[in-house]
Amino acid sequence: MSTNLATLPAVSNPKAHKGMLRTIFGSMLRDPKSATGLTIFVIFILMAALAPLLAPYNPDAATFAQTQAPSAAHWLGTTAMGQDVFSQFLFGARTTLMVGIGAGLLSTILALLVGLTAGYRRGWLDSILNTISNVFLVMPGLALLIVIESLVKNASPLTNGLIIGLTGWAWGARVFRAQTMSLSNRDFIVAAKLSGASDIRIMITEIAPNMMSIIAANVMYASLGAILAESGLAFLGLENVQQISWGTMLYWASQGSATLTGAWWWFVPPGLGIALVGLSLVLMNFAIDQITNPRLRVEKRRKNRANTKPSRA
Repeated sequence: MSTNLATLPAVSNPKAHKGMLRTIFGSMLRDPKSATGLTIFVIFILMAALAPLLAPYNPDAATFAQTQAPSAAHWLGTTAMGQDVFSQFLFGARTTLMVGIGAGLLSTILALLVGLTAGYRRGWLDSILNTISNVFLVMPGLALLIVIESLVKNASPLTNGLIIGLTGWAWGARVFRAQTMSLSNRDFIVAAKLSGASDIRIMITEIAPNMMSIIAANVMYASLGAILAESGLAFLGLENVQQISWGTMLYWASQGSATLTGAWWWFVPPGLGIALVGLSLVLMNFAIDQITNPRLRVEKRRKNRANTKPSRA
């Protein structure tokens, strides 16, 4: 995520705040890469939301022929236990996306609280919060999650998402702290102080809306990291593998020696789903990069002018 903290536009009224949200979505729709990412992401969200209606079978039902290749009856084949892979893929998308997006939102909220407070209040409180953030930053994330998972036996995907969200906020907090320190000396913040607005009101209604594009980018990358972390933990067997997610599908494919038996339809769909969701989040962030980094906007305008300039015969 490339950000230019000094050049972000400052807004200080509700209409401008709503305009920033419209700018983000408008940029996504105008940029081909971001529009493609948004389309892929929406498709997966709809698949997850409509899983009970789209799934042809009960994902837990082991009543079909074992390790059956894709066919008209089973679009993605069956597992070694006789379960329909397509039904598991749909319900696994629901679990994985819910955990990933939920953990991304939770870590972003924590990062915003810490970053805003540290960057605006400064002093001893900033020192304490910055020290805590540094401690979480130097800890290896996956190793920390594995240690916690070893203490929380047979954790559910939702529990893993909560753990991931509570341990993955430090990087975002550093970014929000730096941006808050940059904004806290702007004229509209000084005017809010002189008008008698409280510190909490200034942080919530004046500073936070000005970081909307950075907040959106943090949610995307935090969600991507949470999806990868949850899938990795499930693949290692560090969660309740009886619950269906893309990570547990990969776990059972590994346990069933799908790669050795040539049952590619068992492990390719969840792996491809994780990759496509990650790709969609990265593509959507291109639009946010153009909002937060004016250099990218200038380069894009130059390319557009060069492409539309009539060539001489």
